[in-house]
Amino acid sequence: MKLSIVHQSLRDLAVDVVVVGTRAGQKERTGGLRALAEAVGPSVEGALESEAFTGAEGSTVRLSTLGALTAKTAVVVGLGSKPVVDVRAFVAKGMAAARNAKRVAFVFDVAVPDELALAAESAVSATYRYTVYKTGDRKPKSEVEEVLFVVPGKGVTKLQKAVDEGAVIGRAVNLVRDLVNAPPNDLDAPALAESARKEAARRHVACEVHGKKKLEKLGMNLFLAVNRGSATEPRLVHLSYVPKKKAKKKVVFVGKGLTFDSGGLCIKPAGSMVTMKCDMAGAATTLGIVLAAAELELPIEVHGFLACTDNMTGGDAYRPGDVFSSLEGKTVEIINTDAEGRLVLADVLTYAARLEPDYLIDHATLTGACMVALGPYRAGLFANDDELARLYLAAGEREGESLYRLPLDEDLRSMLDSDIADLKHVGGQYGGTITAALFLREFIGKTKWLHLDIAGPAFLDRPLGRYPKGGTGFGVATGVRFLRALAHPTKP
Repeated sequence: MKLSIVHQSLRDLAVDVVVVGTRAGQKERTGGLRALAEAVGPSVEGALESEAFTGAEGSTVRLSTLGALTAKTAVVVGLGSKPVVDVRAFVAKGMAAARNAKRVAFVFDVAVPDELALAAESAVSATYRYTVYKTGDRKPKSEVEEVLFVVPGKGVTKLQKAVDEGAVIGRAVNLVRDLVNAPPNDLDAPALAESARKEAARRHVACEVHGKKKLEKLGMNLFLAVNRGSATEPRLVHLSYVPKKKAKKKVVFVGKGLTFDSGGLCIKPAGSMVTMKCDMAGAATTLGIVLAAAELELPIEVHGFLACTDNMTGGDAYRPGDVFSSLEGKTVEIINTDAEGRLVLADVLTYAARLEPDYLIDHATLTGACMVALGPYRAGLFANDDELARLYLAAGEREGESLYRLPLDEDLRSMLDSDIADLKHVGGQYGGTITAALFLREFIGKTKWLHLDIAGPAFLDRPLGRYPKGGTGFGVATGVRFLRALAHPTKP
């Protein structure tokens, strides 16, 4: 998809659909809607009145331009009455209304680089459809090929740069969605690692892929325990982006990459397994963040570790009651084999912390308990450093990705005490998402660390706002926003 900044009148736009927005409660038509009404005539107001259009956020009206414009169709999108317009929602609604068009133009009343970046991100991600396995007439026959952002004034270079940067985020989000939506018979651990290697090579990002023998040599026994029931060997992927100039910070991301989770011997009910291909969303998100950081050439050294395996029920599968030593040195008693993600992450977090990053951040579809606490649309955030938590929450708010900080409640730590080992990996009946985070904390040493439990928003059973059904790519935009904040900190 081509995305461009233009300074043109509506009559000069060679597009199929033109999209304008208007705020709720405005009696006088302004900006793009006023220009549309002046170009097309009274039929615009007539169409809005017949639809009882009020400008409510997300509402849309399609109308004919009656030959007054090259664009045969215009779409008016309600922007609501909130103080800050949701630019991504505006573009997403417009793209949905113009899905069968080839060329679409969005009219902006003001030219703000950051908002145009968000608009470009939305234009790329709003058209997402997973069609890899669609055949024949079931494949979509048309896609939007070009989007124009019509802005007032002069000067293109700075605004075009913002649009290009937004498109990078949109493409990274769509890549994550593709990986999360891929069926587990095709995307096993080696295939996920190979996908990461290929994507890294396209962006000149260093990539090392470690197999089972390397994990054995390192002593990642918790990671290997989860893989014991599988017919497919595990993979640990290490992505490295080092900027050309001296890096301002070093940040390491770790992602849970369970390509399918049967629950192991503590097997899940059949209905709960249907979407367990999504249990690698943390690894996919990590990949998306690192690749985007490299494409944007951020002055931050960024590493990503993708911990890839599945959790199956083979004859050598690990069992409740087993005890394994970790890479960090602590011994762990296994309580429930369906709590496998924290075991994989424990070893990889220890390994990642050896890079001595300024910040260590993990993404994982870790606990159903987080969804019970926060619902399916918000991620739980845990941190051992208040400033890190503040920066990440601010990044999430700016990107419109819902995060909520949960406590690392010390009163619950005793739930992880084991009678026969240093730790058990599952706590009691209550506070499950907190005890999971407390378990991970045991393996990060003194590193400043943040854990994101994305079990809910990483994969949805129905569309919500700008997120499609299935894989959402949640977390990529926030992760990149956080890195950009480190690169260009706001002055007091």
